[in-house]
Amino acid sequence: MAKRLRLFSFALYDTGETILGALVFSTLYPLYITKHIDVKTYSLFYGFAFFLSFVMALQLGKLADKRGWRKRFFTIFSLSIPTLCLMLFASFEKPLLNFLLYLVLAIFHQQALVFYNSLLKSFETKGFASGFGVALGYVGSATALIFLAPSLSLPMAFLWVAFIFFFLSLPSLLSLSEPAGKQEIKLLELIKDKGFILTMASMLFLMELAHTMIAMMGVYLREVYGLSQEDIYKTIGFSALGGVFGGLLFGRLTDKLSAKRLFPIGFLLWSVFLLSLYITPKEFLLPLGFFAGLSLAHLWTTSRVFIIERFSGAHVAVRFSFYSLSERIASSLGLVLWSFFLFITGEDYRLSALLMIVLPAFGFVLYLFSNRLFEINRL
Repeated sequence: MAKRLRLFSFALYDTGETILGALVFSTLYPLYITKHIDVKTYSLFYGFAFFLSFVMALQLGKLADKRGWRKRFFTIFSLSIPTLCLMLFASFEKPLLNFLLYLVLAIFHQQALVFYNSLLKSFETKGFASGFGVALGYVGSATALIFLAPSLSLPMAFLWVAFIFFFLSLPSLLSLSEPAGKQEIKLLELIKDKGFILTMASMLFLMELAHTMIAMMGVYLREVYGLSQEDIYKTIGFSALGGVFGGLLFGRLTDKLSAKRLFPIGFLLWSVFLLSLYITPKEFLLPLGFFAGLSLAHLWTTSRVFIIERFSGAHVAVRFSFYSLSERIASSLGLVLWSFFLFITGEDYRLSALLMIVLPAFGFVLYLFSNRLFEINRL
């Protein structure tokens, strides 16, 4: 019973974090603040906040791994999120102060995620814990965008998000435990670990493709297939169903087969998706949307377990700071590459999407190199 409670608590946190991201970071706040400051200024400071977050996560992660404080930092930063949401509500009429608090929220949110992912090490069934979290995250995202977003606006949304996040995160704060093991690592040694850096780079290539697809799929469906907004939502909805199913499926398979065996399948899944996207007629878009969600769920479910399995030392928090950085870099680099392909193809969306296959291809090559280095180091 206690194990099931911990699993459910871990997944509920994923749900709350996804709702926070969908409502505040992705939709409502950017629309609000760009009425008061220039979009370029917003993008610059928001990007700089993630750089500060990475530097902060490296130092705190190193300390947490050395002292066994992963759960402590997870609790501190998780509780700071609803507190900052309340402060955003109170300062809504002061845009500059509000924006500063928002940047602090973005930094603290990333810190909470780093230590949240590191707590996955304490589970016996890491795959199912990760996959169940991904599945409920998709449920939370769909619920937020379909039922909450249309009826919420700032500043009241800050109050709702503060309450929802606190309610969904509280079980994990009470039931999750500190992973075993304390270990100190020099950051320079970690950076010099070519196997680790190549592994993170291979993940980065898949994450770039995933984030680009999330950001641009609606536009792609409109431009290539001429879908109405209703049909676009339907296709993306099927993608969410694929995400729920994929999270549960790949979570179970990860525990049975190991993430080391399952993670590299992602390079094949994304290649098949891009090839299918190029040739799929309009009538088969819903199954393809389901497959896209399946591929996304595979990536989010297996990647974090793969890091824990391959690098089984106690310094998981430091390594997950690099994982968090990879996600943030992927959010921008993939879109830059997509824009470049659109430019050289004369805005041929279908061909540009197909050319994105270079990402899983290069990612797989880097994965093979990292695998080779890992095997050599074991000898």
